[in-house]
Amino acid sequence: MANVLIIEDDTTFAQIIEGFLLKNGFTVTLATSLNQAYKIVAQQEFDLLLFDYRLPDGTGIDALNHVRQKGHKSPVIIMTSFNDVRTAVKSIQLGAFDYITKPINPDELLMVINNSLSKKEDKDLSTTDLIKGKSDVADKLYEHINLVASTDMSVLIQGESGTGKEFAAKTLHLQSKRAAKPFIAIDCGALSKDLAASELFGHIKGSFTGAVNDKKGQFEVANGGTLFLDEIGNLSYEVQVKLLRALQERIIQPIGSNKQIKVDVRIITATNDDLTNSIKNGDFREDLYHRLNEFKIQLPPLRERGKDLELFINHFVQLANTELGRNVQEIDAEAKDLLLKYDWPGNLRELKNVIKRMVLLSPNSIATVDALPEEMMMAINTLPKSNQSDLKAINELNEKALIADTLLKVKGNKSKAAKLLNIDRKTLYSKMERYGIE
Repeated sequence: MANVLIIEDDTTFAQIIEGFLLKNGFTVTLATSLNQAYKIVAQQEFDLLLFDYRLPDGTGIDALNHVRQKGHKSPVIIMTSFNDVRTAVKSIQLGAFDYITKPINPDELLMVINNSLSKKEDKDLSTTDLIKGKSDVADKLYEHINLVASTDMSVLIQGESGTGKEFAAKTLHLQSKRAAKPFIAIDCGALSKDLAASELFGHIKGSFTGAVNDKKGQFEVANGGTLFLDEIGNLSYEVQVKLLRALQERIIQPIGSNKQIKVDVRIITATNDDLTNSIKNGDFREDLYHRLNEFKIQLPPLRERGKDLELFINHFVQLANTELGRNVQEIDAEAKDLLLKYDWPGNLRELKNVIKRMVLLSPNSIATVDALPEEMMMAINTLPKSNQSDLKAINELNEKALIADTLLKVKGNKSKAAKLLNIDRKTLYSKMERYGIE
């Protein structure tokens, strides 16, 4: 019986979710604020954490950061309105398993929860989730992958959240001479600052509080194979120093040990940030960046994939049919048109989730527009048209997205955000109030 913590300040809505989960065999604890939730997680372990995005004393992102810093590894699901999807998508990079939009469909919620508990899905898209696109952009991408796969060069994969960075890394590994050896993926966004060095390099018993046994680091586990470090920009400066030494000398030293261990590992890293900005701000070492960036692969966002979008839609329909026991053979013209118009801020991951939801809610062989979130249709209808001359409206949409992304990147630190945006704090507060950014 899985134990679930729900943080939701709307008590009526929280009680509805609680009743639904109780009927489905879960144990549920409710919290209405971050402060209350932090006290609960300090005293009790949970199998799953279900956080509302907007809370009276912070956000679900704040809660996610807190539990990860405290070393809690339970999957986190963010509940959000459709208007906050772009921010919720970013929560994936910080270690959330998934997000779900309100109003919440009970069957969809149960599906997302079961996926998170069974770990049937990777945090990123798996090799079975994707097929190669046929666009010119896809051809160029796979040309680069084929070119560098057979080498031992360190590869930096850059792309927005949900573009399939782990899929690209696995493809590189499977086409390399290390294919028969381990492929180990580490989500640096989910590593607490205190435990990151232990996870990468290992530790010996008694080296720090909680080190009750010797632990082999992932560098040693991946020996001979490939180590994929996702969201590399989240590593602390201290761990970056140790990582650089490991790459330069091909030697690691477990925490608390005098023993040095030789390792032969190919490093592939990924980020959805421009690390050069992190270097300028002093958050990422320039020498480490150049060591990791021997070859860069840029993954295009879904909105730039052209004819590949329809290919992915059909593919995800078949995957969802298999997983959910449905028989959707077609998406009607109106729904297909909306899917093709939407800008997909969450890229392939968001597309996969939306298609799975459509299949889940379609009892017949044809999926209709009724199976799409209403908020998604509203978002499409309010998108600026390509021939529209309202430059001010377009600029405001872009400015709002930039401010929200920057605040997320600096974890809500408004002084840092203002500095990155090259505006003063007073201007930042004014724009946040204007755009309704909390």
